[in-house]
Amino acid sequence: MAAAAAAAGGGPQPPQPELPAPGLALDKAATAAHLKAALSRPDNRAGAEELQALLERVLSAERPLAAAADSEEAAAAGGGGGPGAAEEEALEWCKCLLAGGGGYDEFCAAVRAYDPAALCGLVWTANFVAYRCRTCGISPCMSLCAECFHQGDHTGHDFNMFRSQAGGACDCGDSNVMRESGFCKRHQIKSSSNIPCVPKDLLMMSEFVLPRFIFCLIQYLREGYNEPADVPSEKDLNKVLQLLEPQISFLEDLTKMGGAMRSVLTQVLTNQQNYKDLTSGLGENSCAKKSHEKYLIALKSSGLTYPEDKLVYGIQEPSAGTSTLAVQGFAGATGTLGQLDSSDEEDQDGSQGLGKRKRVKLSSSTKDQSIMDVLKHKSFLEELLFWTIKYEFPQKMVTFLLNMLPDQEYKVAFTKTFVQHYAFIMKTLKKSHESDTMSNRIVHISVQLFSNEELARQVTEECQLLDIMVTVLLYMMESCLIKSELQDEENSLHVVVNCGEALLKNNTYWPLVSDFINILSHQSVAKRFLEDHGLLVTWMNFVSFFQGMNLNKRELNEHVEFESQTYYAAFAAELEACAQPMWGLLSHCKVRETQEYTKNVVRYCIEALQDWFDAINFVDEPAPNQVTFHLPLHRYYAMFLSKAVKCQELDLDSVLPDQEMLMKLMIHPLQIQASLAEIHSNMWVRNGLQIKGQAMTYVQSHFCNSMIDPDIYLLQVCASRLDPDYFISSVFERFKVVDLLTMASQHQNTVLDAEHERSMLEGALTFLVILLSLRLHLGMSDDEILRAEMVAQLCMNDRTHSSLLDLIPENPNPKSGIIPGSYSFESVLSAVADFKAPVFEPGGSMQQGMYTPKAEVWDQEFDPVMVILRTVYRRDVQSAMDRYTAFLKQSGKFPGNPWPPYKKRTPLHPSYKGLMRLLHCKTLHIVLFTLLYKILMDHQNLSEHVLCMVLYLIELGLENSADEESDEEASVCGPERCHDSWFPGSNLVSNMRHFINYVRVRVPETAPEVKRDSSASTSSDSLGSLHSSRRPKVLQRENSGTAQVFSLVAERRKKFQEIINRSNSEANQVVRPKTSSKWSAPGSALQLTTAILEIKESILSLLIKLHHKLSGKQNSYYPPWLDDIEILIQPEIPKYSHGDGITAVERILLKAALQSRMNKRIIEEICRKVTPPVPPKKITAAEKKTLDKEERRQKARERQQKLLAEFASRQKSFMETAMDVDSPENDIPMEIATAEPQVSEAVYDCVICGQSGPSSEDRPTGLVVLLQASSVLGQCRDNVEPKKLPISEEEQIYPWDTCAAVHDVRLSLLQRYFKDSSCLLAVSIGWEGGVYVQTCGHTLHIDCHKSYMESLRNDQVLQGFSVDKGEFTCPLCRQFANSVLPCYPGNNVENNLWQRPSNKSIQDLIKEVEELQGRPGAFPVSISSETNLSKEMESVMKDIKNTTQKKYRDYSKTPGSPDNDFLFMYSVARTNLELELIHRGGNLCSGGASTAGKRSCLNQLFLVLALHMRLYSIDSEYNPWSKLTQLVEEMNSQLGNEEQPEVPILYHDVTSLLLIQILMMPQPLRKDHFTCIVKVLFTLLYTQALAALSVKCSEEDRSAWKHTGALKKNTCDAEKSYEVLLSFVISELSKGKLYHEEGTQECAMVSPIAWSPESMEKYLQDFCLPFLRITSLLQHHLFGEDLPSCQEEEEFSVLSSCLGLLPTFYQTEHPFISASCLDWPVPAFDIISQWCSEINSFTERHAEQGKALLIQESRWKLPHLLQLPENYNTIFQYYHRKTCSVCTKVPKDPAVCLVCGTFVCLKGLCCKQQSYCECVLHSQNCGAGTGIFLLINASVIIIIRGHRFCLWGSVYLDAHGEEDRDLRRGKPLYICKERYKVLEQQWISHTFDHINKRWGPHYNGL
Repeated sequence: MAAAAAAAGGGPQPPQPELPAPGLALDKAATAAHLKAALSRPDNRAGAEELQALLERVLSAERPLAAAADSEEAAAAGGGGGPGAAEEEALEWCKCLLAGGGGYDEFCAAVRAYDPAALCGLVWTANFVAYRCRTCGISPCMSLCAECFHQGDHTGHDFNMFRSQAGGACDCGDSNVMRESGFCKRHQIKSSSNIPCVPKDLLMMSEFVLPRFIFCLIQYLREGYNEPADVPSEKDLNKVLQLLEPQISFLEDLTKMGGAMRSVLTQVLTNQQNYKDLTSGLGENSCAKKSHEKYLIALKSSGLTYPEDKLVYGIQEPSAGTSTLAVQGFAGATGTLGQLDSSDEEDQDGSQGLGKRKRVKLSSSTKDQSIMDVLKHKSFLEELLFWTIKYEFPQKMVTFLLNMLPDQEYKVAFTKTFVQHYAFIMKTLKKSHESDTMSNRIVHISVQLFSNEELARQVTEECQLLDIMVTVLLYMMESCLIKSELQDEENSLHVVVNCGEALLKNNTYWPLVSDFINILSHQSVAKRFLEDHGLLVTWMNFVSFFQGMNLNKRELNEHVEFESQTYYAAFAAELEACAQPMWGLLSHCKVRETQEYTKNVVRYCIEALQDWFDAINFVDEPAPNQVTFHLPLHRYYAMFLSKAVKCQELDLDSVLPDQEMLMKLMIHPLQIQASLAEIHSNMWVRNGLQIKGQAMTYVQSHFCNSMIDPDIYLLQVCASRLDPDYFISSVFERFKVVDLLTMASQHQNTVLDAEHERSMLEGALTFLVILLSLRLHLGMSDDEILRAEMVAQLCMNDRTHSSLLDLIPENPNPKSGIIPGSYSFESVLSAVADFKAPVFEPGGSMQQGMYTPKAEVWDQEFDPVMVILRTVYRRDVQSAMDRYTAFLKQSGKFPGNPWPPYKKRTPLHPSYKGLMRLLHCKTLHIVLFTLLYKILMDHQNLSEHVLCMVLYLIELGLENSADEESDEEASVCGPERCHDSWFPGSNLVSNMRHFINYVRVRVPETAPEVKRDSSASTSSDSLGSLHSSRRPKVLQRENSGTAQVFSLVAERRKKFQEIINRSNSEANQVVRPKTSSKWSAPGSALQLTTAILEIKESILSLLIKLHHKLSGKQNSYYPPWLDDIEILIQPEIPKYSHGDGITAVERILLKAALQSRMNKRIIEEICRKVTPPVPPKKITAAEKKTLDKEERRQKARERQQKLLAEFASRQKSFMETAMDVDSPENDIPMEIATAEPQVSEAVYDCVICGQSGPSSEDRPTGLVVLLQASSVLGQCRDNVEPKKLPISEEEQIYPWDTCAAVHDVRLSLLQRYFKDSSCLLAVSIGWEGGVYVQTCGHTLHIDCHKSYMESLRNDQVLQGFSVDKGEFTCPLCRQFANSVLPCYPGNNVENNLWQRPSNKSIQDLIKEVEELQGRPGAFPVSISSETNLSKEMESVMKDIKNTTQKKYRDYSKTPGSPDNDFLFMYSVARTNLELELIHRGGNLCSGGASTAGKRSCLNQLFLVLALHMRLYSIDSEYNPWSKLTQLVEEMNSQLGNEEQPEVPILYHDVTSLLLIQILMMPQPLRKDHFTCIVKVLFTLLYTQALAALSVKCSEEDRSAWKHTGALKKNTCDAEKSYEVLLSFVISELSKGKLYHEEGTQECAMVSPIAWSPESMEKYLQDFCLPFLRITSLLQHHLFGEDLPSCQEEEEFSVLSSCLGLLPTFYQTEHPFISASCLDWPVPAFDIISQWCSEINSFTERHAEQGKALLIQESRWKLPHLLQLPENYNTIFQYYHRKTCSVCTKVPKDPAVCLVCGTFVCLKGLCCKQQSYCECVLHSQNCGAGTGIFLLINASVIIIIRGHRFCLWGSVYLDAHGEEDRDLRRGKPLYICKERYKVLEQQWISHTFDHINKRWGPHYNGL
């Protein structure tokens, strides 16, 4: 045999190999056993050879298969059957051999017994539901499978459930990733000790067989991969993978056998000798050779080499450039750059040179080339991974490789292999078409490897993991670089990534970056990175690719044609590729010992920045009209500085560069702040919406702490170290408002349009306020920051817990300490906010649980600066101010419109003290002085906001002033200082009191100042400009008093020059700048001249005048300390903390007085001089015109406001009366009730045309109604407890105890034995699919309605309802409706005539009723005449019929029979009465008119139904009335006939009889006729009750009663004694067979209780009550009588007396007996005897059924939705994996019906029937068109109503009262009972259509 095998293996293979001989095939087990025995011998060489030969032959069966897969024709020719079979056979052999002759299943079980299951390691793919517990996780990526999670104890932990996006693996049992306390019960035991050793012979065969099997798999992968010229098509790869499916699954199953098998696999996969022997491609086997060649080709085509000869390679290594590969690699890389810009030769060369320059660092080290381009495979594992990558990570392979991870040895080997292939992975990823899927699969693997710190450290040390990652990232980004256009477009040498490239747009870099962030979270790895200077340089190089990307250029003329959306790619790239690694590194620089790291980073950062400034040729002026939001290098620098000062106690100056560098550093971040203001001022509108998007993203919560915060911090650092005058003037220059800062009233701005000036000035001042008052990085602790952020967010709006977590910028690195949900977050939240539980608004919109700021937070912590910094939308600032205002009004602190409060700041960290010098520099003081003056003089373009910010800055200056005043004078350094004629020193406190007499201004020649004598002093309000150069002083007359012209720009230039010179020549001499005197505004068209203004004010005097101006009174300011000297001692006065501008001014003056005695004195002096009134302004005609216009506008605005307010209040009062669904108390009945007897006809208002009048036959009026089919009644059950939703296989809900089912059974039972037409009168239908009619109470003319519908039809905009189906909204209250119910002419009021009790005897009344029923057209309107009214009546009847499905209308055996319609019509009345009863809570105890009663349309509905019922006359020989009121002779005559008998009267449903009788009468009905009908029917009902009772009790009871009753038969009121009647009924019924065959099965029904008289009375009353309730309701509607309220126990007696059943003389003393209501029209015993005989004749044949029909269950409880479990997880775990009973698949969107518990596939095409998806279908079957479904995967409830649907919301909320739609957050959810109650209420009251607003069509697709 061995020889045969060898022969087969040696020669060339035949094309279709023969399978092993049949004998062999049958005898696999024997062969395997034989081989196993041979191998177990000590000398097993022969056995081994034999096995090899066998395997060679068996497994070779697969190879031609590969060939077949390659060529389509071969596959077609082969028919596909052969190869599949061969494959099966091979696998069978393998299984047999592994088991060594035993059964494979037993073998598996045996191996499993040796599994030391310390790790779970369950691998899952995308969309799997897993858990993450932050309390137990060490790594942020930790995850658990549901089983391990539920088996562990995580109570009180911070966990959540999530849907895996990329797949993952369970970490249970791995103590490197999670704490042991979180392990589940299975993996807690460290079980290595007690697992026995694996017996050698168990796995011996595996060790021989598996290497061949895996090699076979690899050969297959090699052959399946055809390397075409282009990328292999997806299809081919997938085909190969499909064929390989069984093999890979086999391997996967092996891994699941546990640890013992995994360690064998590990040996096989990592054994290098095995690999070498099998794959070297040497030897005579041609197949193996071919396969090896394919492998080499694949390597080559991937740009990788297989270093054949180590020697040669070794020699080449030192001279890296010479290796062909290296050269090729770098040429390729530069080539890509070369192609970027081929416009002309020179440019191309430039960029190539630039490419080389950028790449110098890369090509200099040899290791990069080896990283990028060399792969040498030494084991199966390595080649398997290679092919896994080549085939783009097929899911099966990934799962197999991951399943092996619990084996520690494998884990290390695999991680090293993965790192070795890292560069190759990147290349494949870049080329892939399916980069998304591939990214997910890569991360699926890498997150398992790199989350483990021990492993990451090992690989970093042994395999240079960090070098590989950084290099690979760098290479990846190099493919998409373009030339930067920032600053100097022509000569820029800087390259940036191009955000439009797919690599960035599709986030392809994501897996690599995420791995990098993951390994940097390990301290040991991060430290290596921070210590390695080479790596830091390379990394900064990488970061600089993003510096200045996505440059925006402001469009000045045309609107941009195409709005590029690349900006999001740019923000994402900076956040993910730059900021997150930065936060990762920062998290390890927390202690003093890590100072060196910070110094390294800062040093290389500054070098990179210096290179960048050189590359873009930056000197000192940024290029105009361009901005980039991306400065990652600046931000790295800023954040490391901040860390250094905050945590590492580094001296800031030791890491700061020189002044010149600082000046450069501040330019670009400042440019961004100015551009933000420009964007908000609409100066960038021509760039489209995307620029607004960028401005918003820059400050948005996920980006702000990596973008705007570092920028502002960097500016704060620069400001604290640079000259303050220089800094302030730079700010105003960047914001382009320099020209505005002039005392003159006219100026000309060369860089800004007038309409933008105001908002840009506001922007500049706001920026200064933020810069000076923000302390995020300047001394606040983490908890203080968290608190400030939280307060800011809560002040804008109340927030839910999850939105707060989302809005508060957490340190992006999860290890940072402020983990969302962590202790500090919760404690801060409870300190600053109150929880508002979720509430409902009457409109039905549901609120979430919200947090709202506590009062003391508004009082003390509301910080407008923080709010402004954190708002994405400007409206949020307004919202915060509105809420603040409301708080002050409410708490009585301030009634008016307050200004933003001034908040005290955290003290500055000593390193940043210099920042406060900004507040004490003359430049700022001049600006403040000028602005105060301009505001006082009412110059244009100044707003309250500007004043507010000016005062804020003054106050900041006073708060942060130098303590002592003595050195004020010292600070003046002689005459050379700038601005000295303005202010003497630089301290704000002393400068405030300095009077300025004259100011020289430059004004356009047209300005009013010029026309007068220029030397005369003018203080009039006129125009000018401050933009000017410094001129020699001309007019020197008032030498001392005239202030110079003040030019910010010149000043800034001068300072810049000074700083540059200072840093050049170390000597501190000040060189006067040459440039500044020549400089003037570009393009200044108007000639400017100089004028001198007389000012004579100081800041203090301006403030006091401002106080007068704001308060509108002269001398309004009186220094408070003159009255109360205490104020100066304790300055913190609550009175001043909230208020408007007046308060702010008072507060500032008080602080100024506190700071210096001089100020105090001067304030007092100013106040003593009575201020002269401000001179009236001289107004030009043009100005007057604009002022008039303004005034007119203002007045118009006020008028409009007033009108709106009035309108709103009107609307509100209307809404309250007409719409309030929930509080009926304040309702006004819409239609006119019977209150005014003198009116003869009802008058209706038409809500369309507004006319009032009666409804007439020609022009009928109608009620707006909504008709809907309803099955709510059918859901009543007879038990009080609602059914529970099934949450396990055992619990099921069966519908046979519902009301609808019981009625169905009854009807079909009757139809089996009785005449069809009579059956249809004996019951009511409409329990399922009954038509419910409701109205909003508004009426309209029917012709008006038709034209209204026409206009709706032509209006295409309306969504949400379908006009073609007759749907509309009420024109007045907008309630949804779909029909109009005509109002019957005649009146509601003449009832009075009909209600007078008559004294006729009951016999006369009975006759009258009979006659009236016989008369056909007793209506005032004869049906024959086709009036408009009758047409409408018919059409509404048609609407009513079409509302419900045919199956709910047709119960007759003969389709279309008139009896059917008859039954349907009176059942509509029944449905509406029954539903109203349910709305009242199932009984009438509350009495009064109900909500429904007020807007009820039952009256009109009755008239329409009655009109139609009278079209059908009942055969007079069978009118139930006669059977009730007359004794008939010869009952038995009809039994002889063939046809089926009529239904016995005792089987009739009495309520149905009542409706039939009443609707057959001419309307309006007379009250005494009504009472007569009720009395007659009550006798029947009572008899039924007695019969039912007699059936229910036992034989002994019956005979006892029969006896006692018979004794009393001859007493006077025998007919009114239930005992007598009961005994009579029993004796009558005993004549038939009803009581016979009481077999064993009947015993179940017999109640064990002994019947006492009380219990019998109760039974009889309960039996009769439903009828009495419905009758009373009917009486209430027909005759407008109010229902009395009563206790539950007296409901029977109250209702019966109200209906007139109780004789008036009835005494209430002794216990009430129901029988006393009886009033027999004919002798009781005779009629009962007649009724019983009918039953007896039926029970002769069908005793069983006869009994069942007698016992009617009449006591239905209220309908309920299913009861839901407390915790949502119980629902989710059971249903989300449950299979659908229809299609037996697990639905993608499972849903469950909350009415009946049916499990359905939402949107599932699998369960579609006749184009209806399952949910829609179910809603029709279960709810007649109304469905309420809980979507399992979303926790949301969806409502289907007819052809529309809406998302209702969720009844499950988390611990913070929030919904979790789509389970995104995955927090535990709990039932909210109130919400569920509301849902149930809306279902029962049929108000879904009115309350839920967002409806859409579902097109049957749900």
